[in-house]
This record gives sequence, structure tokens and C-alpha cells, in this order.
Amino acid sequence: MNETDLAFTPALELAKLIRRREVSPLELVEIYLSRIQLLNPQLGSYFTVAADLAIADATAKTELITQTSELPPFFGVPISIKDLNPVAGIPCTYGNPALLNNIPEFDDGVVTRIKQAGFTILGKTATSELGSFPYTEPTGFPPARNPWNLEYTPGGSSGGAAAAVAAGLCAIAQGSDGGGSIRGPAACCGLVGIKPARGRVSKAPVGERLAGLAVNGPIARTVADAAAMLDVMSGYVTGDPYWLPDPEPSFLTAAQTKPESLRIAFATAIPPLGEADATCQQAVLQTVKLLEQLGHQVEEKSLNLSALVEPFQIVWQSAIAGAGLPPEILQPVNRWLLARTGTVSEYIQAVYAMQIVARQIVAFFDNIDVLVLPVYLHSPIRIGEWAALSPEDTFQHIINWVAPCPAANATGQPAIALPVGFDHHGLPMSVQLVGKPAAEATLISLAAQLEAANPWIQHRPALAI
Repeated sequence: MNETDLAFTPALELAKLIRRREVSPLELVEIYLSRIQLLNPQLGSYFTVAADLAIADATAKTELITQTSELPPFFGVPISIKDLNPVAGIPCTYGNPALLNNIPEFDDGVVTRIKQAGFTILGKTATSELGSFPYTEPTGFPPARNPWNLEYTPGGSSGGAAAAVAAGLCAIAQGSDGGGSIRGPAACCGLVGIKPARGRVSKAPVGERLAGLAVNGPIARTVADAAAMLDVMSGYVTGDPYWLPDPEPSFLTAAQTKPESLRIAFATAIPPLGEADATCQQAVLQTVKLLEQLGHQVEEKSLNLSALVEPFQIVWQSAIAGAGLPPEILQPVNRWLLARTGTVSEYIQAVYAMQIVARQIVAFFDNIDVLVLPVYLHSPIRIGEWAALSPEDTFQHIINWVAPCPAANATGQPAIALPVGFDHHGLPMSVQLVGKPAAEATLISLAAQLEAANPWIQHRPALAI
């Protein structure tokens, strides 16, 4: 197998190759670091490349593999971490250049689990400032670009993570999702992205400022890789404010299990925010047709999110204030959001209103197992497309674009983005599967069935080959 093929090999397969000693952890790290050096200047997918740390870790693992066969599941597999999550000894900027010298002394809880699973960390991937935007163009950093077409965004806020996986600059990536920030980039870049259920992945050792909206999750090339990484990331840590029991059986097992006939609804519009464009509708309708062929019961249903829009916005903008950064170092949209932050009473009332709407959304699933939606309401925007807009207009454009995503964050339900084809710009098309509360296993089984019926793994961006 040549180096390019290795770079695009699924993470689970790389782990098997390492165990069989057909490739070493050090060889893999060197391949990915070489690709990062070559392609990252064009893609802007990494803020920080931790080459020395990665080589030292891979060297130690290459030696260890000769001494024991007791290895964790992803031993020696290279991974990237989003630059909203602290990794000890590596700068954590949160997408703001004023924090370039912010070097944490601790690992985020999800990073601890990733290390325990045997992964080798290559570096920190690009994010929008404070994870606020569905594109990744923070001031002071090169914009992250889509490997399939460099004129377009890879999405956000996990845009760097998705660009890195799609271009073969890591085997798999950690991302986070507070309003579509895993699903959107996965969709833009032709990947599988899982937003887990609330409480599935711990926010240890600290907390979070988004009333339970945000969760860490995997971005991968295959459903099985994403499922196996979710197994690694999942689990309660003492003091978590909400949690779920460990899955039985594992999520990887779910990816290998054919689903029973499911009751599936679909929609291509999000009242009152709008209807998906022709490309995004095509992705949904194409998927619906395939689901029917696979024996599932499918019907069109409408989900009105009118009552969610305002409280979600209030909670979202409060997180900018919660970050504690002075307004003068923030980008214009975040500065505008900070200035609009209301009182504590308004925040509490918004959380209360959002919880009421969340109950109504979950009740929508009483008679269905899965809802198929677009990921976004229109195709990816060009780099800088909204740069000349006022902050208020930019924010409204964002709301209208990402409209299908925030509901699952408000309810805490799991959701998966899954690639289904290409549009006329050569950009991937994707759909979103939303499941019942805590029902990741059902979504993963269904996504794996769709993946098998419409394989994607053979596709690679021309730039990355």
C-alpha cells in the first residue's frame, strides 16, 4: 500500500495494520506530518502542528508494540483535536490570535479518553472564533478551505477538523457541536459526523456554558470509524451534570448490525426559516428513495421550529459573554453578539422556553424512529462570501443556513451527517439523520446500511491525491 492509500485508510483498518506490524505508528505519523507540511498551507486546516510531540509519542509506541500485544483499540492511529479543547502542552487559541500563548497544563476529558484509546495527536485544528460560526475564517489565521474546492468553506466551527480528514491530513478527528458544528463541516467535506446525545460524552474536567447544547463527537470517513470513536469518547465522569449509561452492545457493533424496518419521516423545509435549495432537497429525496428500497416506512412530515429561534439565539449569544474575553479582541459578529447579551433573567427565561420547545420536538418522535433532514438549507458558501455584511445581516444569514441543525442541540437528541453525492461545484452533498433521545445505535445502524448501499470511501479530493 502506498503512502497516499495509507493516509486515506479508515482508522480501524490502520489500527489492524499496526497490530499486524505491517506499518508502524512512527511511519504513519511521518506520512501525515509530511502531508500536513505539503497541503496545510493551502487548506488552513491546522492552527498548530505538534510534530515533535507526535513523533516522540509514535516512537515510544513503535517500541512498545514489540513488547506487548495488549493494546488499546486505536493504538498508534493519528488524530487531530479541535482548537476549542485543551491539550496539555499545546496552544489552545479558541480561534483568537490573542490566545496564541495560552498553553494548557491539563487535557480536556475527551482528550484523556482519546489518549487512553491509543491515538497519537498530530495537532490542533482550525475553528471559528469561540466556535461561533458555521465557517472557519477567524481573524489572524488563514481561512480553512474545503479540499474538494478551495474557493469554498469546509464549514464550521469544526471546519479544520473536517478539512484535515477529507484531505488525508489525519485518520480521524475530534470535533464539537453546539448548533451543527460537527454535522455542517462533515456535510461540506463529504464525511460522517456524529453529534451524540446529551450526556453521552462527558464535558469533564470542567463544565460548559451552553445549557447542554454542545457536545463532543467524531468526524470520520466511515460510519464504523465514527461509531468506534464514539465508543472511546463515551462515558460518565464523576460530577457530570447529565449522563447516559454505556451503550450495550457497543456503537461499533451497531454499525455492523442491519437495522429492522424503521418508521422514518423526512422534511426539506424548516418553518419559519425557509426551504432547502434544490441541491439539498435532492440529497434528502435521493436518500428517501433509497430508504424505501431498503424496506423502511417513509413519510413526509413538517416540523415547525418557530418557537425555538429566539430562545436559542439568546442562549447562544450568552456563551460569548461567558467566554470572558474583552470585546476589543473579538471579531465583529461576536462583538455584536456580546453587546446584545441580556440580563440573567432573560437568559433563564430563554433556557426555560427552549426546554418547553424541546419537549414538543421530542414528542414529534413518538411515532417515528428517525427524521431525515438537510444538514444546511443551502450549499457551502465561498470563502469570504459574507465578509462585507453587517454583523446583524451575517447572523441572520447564519441562522437561515444552519436551520436544520439546532433543534437536536436544544433537545439533546443524537444526529448524524452522511455524504450522498456531489453537486455541480464538485462539493459533497449530505443528509442528516436525527434519532430518538439516546438512540445513537439506531442511527448508526441505519447510516451504515445507507453507506453500504451508496459507498463513499473511494472518493478523494483531487488536490489530496
